[in-house]
This record gives sequence, C-alpha cells and structure tokens, in this order.
Amino acid sequence: MRYPVYLVDDDAAVREGLCLLFEAYKISVIAFDGPLTFLREVSLLPPGYLLLDLQMPELNGLELQRELIGKGIDWPIIIITGYGDLSSCRTAFQSRVVDFLAKPVDPEQLFEALGKAEELLGTVLEKQETEALFATLTPRENEIINLVCRGWGSKEIATSLNISLRTVDAHRANISEKLGTTSVAEFVQMKMKIQQG
Repeated sequence: MRYPVYLVDDDAAVREGLCLLFEAYKISVIAFDGPLTFLREVSLLPPGYLLLDLQMPELNGLELQRELIGKGIDWPIIIITGYGDLSSCRTAFQSRVVDFLAKPVDPEQLFEALGKAEELLGTVLEKQETEALFATLTPRENEIINLVCRGWGSKEIATSLNISLRTVDAHRANISEKLGTTSVAEFVQMKMKIQQG
C-alpha cells in the first residue's frame, strides 16, 4: 500500500487487532479512538484510506464521511461494523463507500477492499492535481483551452475572440507550460478528468 490506513473505531480491542494485522503486513496504520479525534487531526494528515466503524457514539461512519467531504477530503472509505443491515449497506454504497465489511473483519476481504481503495485514491489524487493545474490558468487561457478542446485551430480562436493570432499562440504557449503538455489529446483527457464526478 502506497498510502497509510486511518482506522477510526471506538472499540479498543478492534483497533488493537487491526493494527497488529496491518503491522504484520508492513502496512502503515494510524488508529483513532473516535471520529472527533480524527476530524481534529485530518487536515494535517497525508492522503490515505479510511477504515471507519459504522456505529460510533459521536458520529457514525457515514456521518463522518459527510463531514470529511464538507472539508474537501474525498479519500476512499471502507466501512466495518458489527451491526450492519441491508439499509446501512445500501446507504454506504450510495455514498461511494468502497466496501462494507462485517466484524470480525476477514483479512482477505479487507485486503481486497484496500486494493480497490488504492486504485480509487490514485484517481482522486490525480484529479485534484489536474484541478490544481487548471486553477493556474487565467480566464482568457481557460477560454482558449475550451476552444482548443473543441478542435478549434488558432486562426478560428483568434477570429472568435477578436484577438491576434500571435496573442492566441502566446496564450497557447502559456497553457502548455502550465499544464505540462502541448498535446491537444492530453488537454482533452485532462478536461474530462476534472469534469468527472
């Protein structure tokens, strides 16, 4: 696993057992005894996978997920519970939870879920990185990249925006430098990445 696991569970025995399991497989794990403790520290933590107990006294796992999304944190979540029901399971998957595991957690199922979480986190971080690159573009550069992505050439863009061809080319050079590519196909792929929900 390239990223740490953040385990949030109010049951000390569960935390201890899962930490021992992760440590045996040399997976970095940081355990929290409740959601409020985790929320206080999350802004200082690097991205990772969240392993959340469904039933906790302060906030349940799905409520904690909503709090995190409100903070702009969309890391993959695996829900664990000793009291799961069909309704909770359905709600979890509608909330983009990677998996819903019953306690005691089966290690094979847990590692399979972590594999899915790793793939998802890579996609989330790549999207955030692309959004950060696009945030460096000026409003005019954004206009131009949108037209480039529609297949427009520099002459068509210059005519449409009532600016000189040289100005369009200068903007395109700036865009290429900021986004790290001159490929129109890559521009389109990057735009599609940040438009995906």
